Amino acid sequence: MVERGINASNSITMRRWCGALLACSALCVSPASAQAPASSGTFTMEQVLAYPFVPEIDAAEKGNAIAFVRVLKGVRNVWVADGPAFEPRQVTRYTADDGQEITQLTFSPDGKHLVYVRGGDHDANWEAKLPPDPDSSTTEPVVTIWAVQLSGGAPIKVAEGDAPAISSRGELAYVNDKQVWTASLTGKGKPKRLFFDRGDDGTLKWSPDGAKLAFVSDRDGDHSFIGVYDLKTKALTYLAPSTDLDGYPTWSPDGMRIAFARVPGKGGAPKPLLKQTPEPFSLWVADVASGRASRVWQSPDTLRGSFPETAGEVNLNWADGDRLVFLADLDNWPHLYSVPATGGAPLLLTPGDYMVEHVAMSRDRKSVLYDANTGTTADDNDRRHLFRVPVDAAAPVALTSGTSLEWSPVAASPTEVAFIDAGPKAPPSVSEVGMDGSGVRDLGAGAVPKEFPENQLIVPRAVSFKAADGWTIQGQLFDNGDGTRKPGIIFVHGGPPRQMLLGWHYMDYYSNSYAVNQYLANHGYAVLSVNYRLGIGYGHDFHHPDHAGAAGAAEYQDVVAGAKYLQALPDVDPAKIGIWGGSYGGYLTAMGLARNSDIFKAGVDMHGVHDWSSFLEVWVGKQPKRYEKGDLDEAMKVAFESSPIASMDGWRSPVLLIQGDDDRNVPFAQTIDLARRLEKRHLPFEQFVIPNEIHGFLRSHSWLAADTATADFFARTLPAQ
Repeated sequence: MVERGINASNSITMRRWCGALLACSALCVSPASAQAPASSGTFTMEQVLAYPFVPEIDAAEKGNAIAFVRVLKGVRNVWVADGPAFEPRQVTRYTADDGQEITQLTFSPDGKHLVYVRGGDHDANWEAKLPPDPDSSTTEPVVTIWAVQLSGGAPIKVAEGDAPAISSRGELAYVNDKQVWTASLTGKGKPKRLFFDRGDDGTLKWSPDGAKLAFVSDRDGDHSFIGVYDLKTKALTYLAPSTDLDGYPTWSPDGMRIAFARVPGKGGAPKPLLKQTPEPFSLWVADVASGRASRVWQSPDTLRGSFPETAGEVNLNWADGDRLVFLADLDNWPHLYSVPATGGAPLLLTPGDYMVEHVAMSRDRKSVLYDANTGTTADDNDRRHLFRVPVDAAAPVALTSGTSLEWSPVAASPTEVAFIDAGPKAPPSVSEVGMDGSGVRDLGAGAVPKEFPENQLIVPRAVSFKAADGWTIQGQLFDNGDGTRKPGIIFVHGGPPRQMLLGWHYMDYYSNSYAVNQYLANHGYAVLSVNYRLGIGYGHDFHHPDHAGAAGAAEYQDVVAGAKYLQALPDVDPAKIGIWGGSYGGYLTAMGLARNSDIFKAGVDMHGVHDWSSFLEVWVGKQPKRYEKGDLDEAMKVAFESSPIASMDGWRSPVLLIQGDDDRNVPFAQTIDLARRLEKRHLPFEQFVIPNEIHGFLRSHSWLAADTATADFFARTLPAQ
C-alpha cells in the first residue's frame, strides 16, 4: 500500500504500506502436526541466529567520535569510539532481550554528549496509542530519551519523548505528544514545552548558532509548513506557507537561509488508482528573517521526476560553495545531484546504472559520502560499496571494493570514514577507512559468539532468469552443492522496496531472513531468494512497474519464474517446491499457494496482506463519499482480484501463518480473515501467533521461535533427505 503525506517525523514521504513489513508464547497447530524429522544439518537455528547486528551508526560534527548500536541475541547496547585510534567501548549495560529499541543516536555538536531513544516502533505505518510491549511486561513501556556524558558516567534518563536534536549551545529539543519540548542533558529540572504550535511537529533542526529551531508543522496531513522558532524573541515564523507539503529543512552554514523540499498538498480531482501518475517535487530556499522563499529547482512532470522513495528520500543537504545536494531518479536511477542555492541547472554527480542509497556529508561539506550497488567486482549490483564524490564535479572515488558489503558511511573525522560492513559469511560489524580509500580497518566492536557457525555458511550465488513477459529478474541461490536431489524453496522479501543481497543485510529484518535461508540450505534445501519487480537496486522503472500490487500483481509472475528456474536445476526435485516470506513476501507466498498449489507444495506466510481491497478506502481517504470517484469501482475489483483470497478455490497446499497481534504495518485482521477462509474450506493450515509483538519482531526470542517453527514446518511438509 502507498501512503502519501507526512511520516512519523513529519517529513515528506511516499511510503509503501508494507515498507517496513516484518513479524513466543502461543502456538496453535493442526492435529496433523508431528515431530519434525531429525536434522542432517551442521548447525542449529539458535546458532545461526547468534549473529551480532549493527542497526545504526552516527558521528559527531566536531571532534573525532562515532557511536553505534550493537544487538546480540536481542540485547541492545550503545558503543562509542574516539579518534584517532577509534577503539570501541560500551557505554550502556542493558542485559535483557526486552524488545526495547535503541534508535536515533545524536551527538551534541561538540561531541561531549550523546543521546539516544529507548523504546517505540520507528518503522510502523501508523501510530498506536501505546508503545510496544513485546515481552508482555506488566509495567507499561514508555519511549524515553537518555543522555551519556562521553567523558564518563552512566546514562541518565532525560525525558519521555522522541526525535532528539541538540543545539551548538547544548540545548536539547525533542518531540513529545507531537509538540516540541526541551530538557536538560543532565536530567535535572523539569522538562517543558518549548512553544505551542497548532500542527503536529517534527524534523527538528537547530540553526548553526543554536539561536533558532526549524521544524516541520504537519497540518491535518494534507499540507505542512516549515516553522522557525526564535529562542530570544520567542516568536514563530512560517516560511512561505502554502497549500503544499513542505519538509526536509536544512540550514545554510551562515544560518540566514533554509532550504526545503515541496510537493503538492493533498486534494484536487481523484488520481487514477490503476495507472501511475507523476509526483513532482521542487526545492526552495527561504530567507529566515523575512520568511520569503523562492524556488531554485523543479523536477520534470514525469514518472522518473517523481519524489524519490529510496533511503533518505530527497537527501537534501547544504554543501560547500553555496550548493544544494539532493537525490532524484531523473535518469532512471536514484542519483545525487547538486544545484546552486540561487537556482540553476542540476549537475549529475553520480552517473551510471546503479543506485545511490545511504548518504552523508564530509566534515568540510566539499564531498558527499554514500554507498551504492556498483563496483569493479562481478555482481556488485547485489552488494553495497562506499564512495566519495565532490559536490561540484561528477568524479566519484571508490573507498571500498570486493565481495564484502559496506554501507551507512559517516564522517568520523576530517580524514576518516566510519561505516558498517559485512560479508557473505561475516555478520555486520563496524570499520573505518581513509577519505582516500586507504587503510580499511575493522574496529573490532565485540567478538562474534563462538557458537555462530561462520565457517559453515554458504556463499550465495547470483543468478538471473526471465519472467513470462520477458523481464529479467535477479536472485541469490543458496545451495550446498553436494549433488543430492533436494527440495527447493523460494524466498520472497518484503517491502516491496527492498533488495536482497549477496551477504548479510543492512536491515535487521532481512539479516534474519538471510540467516534462515542459510539454515535451510545447510539442512538440505536449495533456496532461491527472488528480487522481484517493485524492489530497489535495478532502476526506477523496475521499482515502479505498471500493474503491480493491488493494480494487477504483475510481480507475481517473477515469483513463478523463480520457481520454474529452481525446478529446472539438476539437484532440485521439481515436485517439492516450497515458498516463504514476510510482509509483502507473505502476500506473495499466499498468492503462490492460492494460484499455484501445483507448483508450491507448502508455504510459510509471515504477516502477509491477503485482501488489497480492504485498504482502498485508506488510500483514497474520503473520496468514496464524494461525487468524484474516479476509477475507484474498477480499482476495487482489480485490487480484490490481485489478492490471494480471490483465488481460494485453487488453494490446496498447507500453510503456516505467523504474525504478532500488535502489528502496526499489516493489520492482524488480515491473518484472521485468511484463517477463517482456510478453515471454511477445510484446507490444512497452522498458526503461530505472538501476543504483543509488532511487525518486525523486537525480541530475539520471538524470531527464534518463529524461525524454528518455519524450519520445522518445511521439515514436515517438504522433508529433505
